[in-house]
Amino acid sequence: MKLTQLDGLVAFVMVANKRSFTAAAAALEVTPPAVSQAVKQLEEKLGVRLLHRTTRSVGLTDAGERYLGRVGPAVDELLSASTELEPYRDGLSGQLRINAPQVVYHMLLKKPLASFLAKHPAVRIELTLNDGFVDIAAGGYDAGIRLGESVQRDMVAVPLTRSERTCLVASPAYVKRKGLPSTIEDLKHHDCIRYRFPASGAMYRWELRRKGRLVEAEVDGPLTVSDSMSMSQAAMEGIGIAYTFEREVAQALKSGRLVPVLSSAWHVQPGFHFYYPSRRQLPASLRAFMGHCAMEAAD
Repeated sequence: MKLTQLDGLVAFVMVANKRSFTAAAAALEVTPPAVSQAVKQLEEKLGVRLLHRTTRSVGLTDAGERYLGRVGPAVDELLSASTELEPYRDGLSGQLRINAPQVVYHMLLKKPLASFLAKHPAVRIELTLNDGFVDIAAGGYDAGIRLGESVQRDMVAVPLTRSERTCLVASPAYVKRKGLPSTIEDLKHHDCIRYRFPASGAMYRWELRRKGRLVEAEVDGPLTVSDSMSMSQAAMEGIGIAYTFEREVAQALKSGRLVPVLSSAWHVQPGFHFYYPSRRQLPASLRAFMGHCAMEAAD
């Protein structure tokens, strides 16, 4: 997109959103000096300074904040309208950076990722698997994937799955050795595989249902992990009872490698969502990828 369009508005909005001339230039596929010159010409035309510039950072002046609030949504809408035409050209292209938990890759992304890239060979996807909460805007990601209840309010959330049920599972060997709990309270007498949040270090309390009400259970056991995929794997090895997503262990339950535990207490929660900053221009390739993954997850 040429920076002469809209008298530098595109350059200004991109710099304001990314807080960086370099990042804005990369997104617009031009040089940083070209972006700087476009913004400078816009400021000269308006007669006010819109940005504070230092060697380390870029910030908005009071005038810049007010101006962005008025012109930002309109410019984003114009850019979005342009990107929506991309599928009608020669095909999708460009790079997408996605952040997601490891379990989401194995449950929901592995198959659609392969079929999407085969269909759109000009698209490049960089997938970072991280179970912690990540600031995707600061990290330069186009989008992230998290449970709906975990998405920040200032983000746009697009459903990937409608709902997810969490479950308790154990191996037949563990059940033979220790038996099955009859109540949530019985979990105190069992070996449970615990989960510690990587970022905060807090221990996750299992969310379970008792007579239709949500309760949190503090459990104990010989193993604590910081990635959710390890929980089900450890359960298959007979270490203890795991708390995980039913979708993730569906095949293991079907084959008998795992058995259900306290199924009456399993909890259904809002599903996984793609999310991205509300002010960020949505690339056509990301829109297509989100739709493709959601369609595959629904099958």
